[in-house]
Amino acid sequence: MQENIIIAAKQTPAQVSLSWQQQLSQAIRDPNALCKRLGLNSQWLPGASAGHALFDICVPEAYLARIEPNNPADPLLLQVLPVSDETLTPKGYVLDPLEEAEHRPAKGLIHKYAGRVLLIASPNCAINCRYCFRRHFPYSDNAPSRAQWQEALDYIRNDASIHEAILSGGDPLAASDRQLAWLVAQLESIPHLKRLRIHTRLPVVIPDRVDDALLSWLAATRLQKVVVLHINHANEIDQPVVDACARLKHAGVTLLNQSVLLKGVNDNVPTLATLSERLFEAGVLPYYLHVFDPVQGAAHFDVPDEDAQALVKQLLDHLPGFLMPRLVREIPGKASKTPL
Repeated sequence: MQENIIIAAKQTPAQVSLSWQQQLSQAIRDPNALCKRLGLNSQWLPGASAGHALFDICVPEAYLARIEPNNPADPLLLQVLPVSDETLTPKGYVLDPLEEAEHRPAKGLIHKYAGRVLLIASPNCAINCRYCFRRHFPYSDNAPSRAQWQEALDYIRNDASIHEAILSGGDPLAASDRQLAWLVAQLESIPHLKRLRIHTRLPVVIPDRVDDALLSWLAATRLQKVVVLHINHANEIDQPVVDACARLKHAGVTLLNQSVLLKGVNDNVPTLATLSERLFEAGVLPYYLHVFDPVQGAAHFDVPDEDAQALVKQLLDHLPGFLMPRLVREIPGKASKTPL
């Protein structure tokens, strides 16, 4: 399969003038609107509606503009368009594939690995990826108020072995900068914390999220800053994304990327090689290539382990070592990600 990079359409002045919050509020959240916007045949609407009933559609305009119209096989479209396969419940595909419910010692906090904890900084996302392993996560039970955050902060404060706080979600950058600045200030007051890691897709789907307010508190923290983006295909990286990455790097952020290996989206060598090259051009280092987490509703994205291993072996013939993402699986109960 040959890689075909789609050049995104330029934003109109009206789009450019919208804040990231306005862009998020105007995201497409209706299957019929999504199909019409992209010129998809009506045959796709029943599946889109059935999948949407299980997990809502959310696609912002900035991301939508990178999808090729009238192409149901577009690799970006496949990540956001619900299909009828989402209603299937094959054996082994579960609601909580990583068993995170077993590792929540405080509201909004997940502690699975030594030395680091994960905080659900926002229950919201800017885009609802159809393969999301947290598509069934009980966000209503893990969205603390400032007062309720104290239990999680005390948990971190009382464990000197914790050196890294990871902001996740949902998408942590869907929270307001006022809330994030407050939370990071609380974290940096804990002496044994060294690093702040943020896992986010927002600079990719709405690059305007990387604004002065975000950069202000991010640049000011004493904590070492790592932002892990989530990009699965080179077509997701247009010039506004490149510019957003440059602004983050200027604020002292180390930029990494993790991808998910997805059937029909990026499960071939040319696509993965082009992605790594494009990431590095944007100042982002490939980090992880995750095999699929067996979450219910997304089995149609799964790539067998032996196929994934063969792909990575072939990829070594095309890329230097520093552009090779590590192929890993997250196995519940293990002390770390498991290389394959």
